[in-house]
Amino acid sequence: MDAKLLVVEDEPGMLDEMQTFLQREGFRVLTARTGKEALTIARSERPDLVVLDWMLPEKSGIDVCREIRHTSQCGIIMVTARSDESDKIVGLEIGADDYLTKPFSLRELASRIRALLRRLRGSEDKSMFLEMERDNLSISEPKCQVLKDGQEIQLTPTEFKILYTLAARPGIVFSRLQLLKVASQDEYMGYERTMDSHIRNLRRKLEDDPANPRYIQTVYGFGYRFGEPS
Repeated sequence: MDAKLLVVEDEPGMLDEMQTFLQREGFRVLTARTGKEALTIARSERPDLVVLDWMLPEKSGIDVCREIRHTSQCGIIMVTARSDESDKIVGLEIGADDYLTKPFSLRELASRIRALLRRLRGSEDKSMFLEMERDNLSISEPKCQVLKDGQEIQLTPTEFKILYTLAARPGIVFSRLQLLKVASQDEYMGYERTMDSHIRNLRRKLEDDPANPRYIQTVYGFGYRFGEPS
C-alpha cells in the first residue's frame, strides 16, 4: 500500500524502530519529535496518515491533532500510554480516527494503519459513488464533502461515514455497534460508547440546535437515525 506517513514520537529509540519497521512494510515515512515540528511537516508534506503520540514537547498531541484537523482530512492514529476510556474518547472527539495504547506491537500498528487507509480510500470505486440531498444538506461520497445551505462542513473521515450511512436510509434506526462496524471496521469493538462522541461532534457541526437535533436523532434504547423530512 503506497502511502505517506508522518510518525510523531519524542522518544528517539521508539521513533527509529517504528520508522524502520514501517519502511520495511512499504510505507513512505516522515518523522517528527515535537508538536511544532509535526505541524510544520504536516502542512508542507500533506501525509496520508499521521501516527501521533499524545505526550509531546512544545505542543501536545491533542493540540497537534486539533490543528491538523482544521486543514486536513488525513487519517490520525493517536498513541497514548493512558488506558482510561475517557482519555481515548477525548482523542476521538477532537478528530482522531483511531488510537493505540502503549505498549503495542509494531505489527498491530501496521495493521491499524492499513485498516484506516482502506477506510479513507474505500470510496475510490467510482461505480459506488453517490450524492444525496437531505433537506438543506448535500452529501457527496466522491468528494467526501458535506454542504449545509451551500457552505462546506468539515467532517473527519469517520464522521462522514457515520453521517453517510444514516442519511442513506432516513428513518432507519442503527445501533451503536452497527455504526461502529460501518465506520471503523470493528476496530472499536467493545467501545460502543465511543460512537456517542462522534454523534456529539456531528450534531455540533451540523445542527442549528444540537440539543434538539433535526438530522441525527437518538432512539433511546436502540441507537440513532437520520430524521425523515417533516
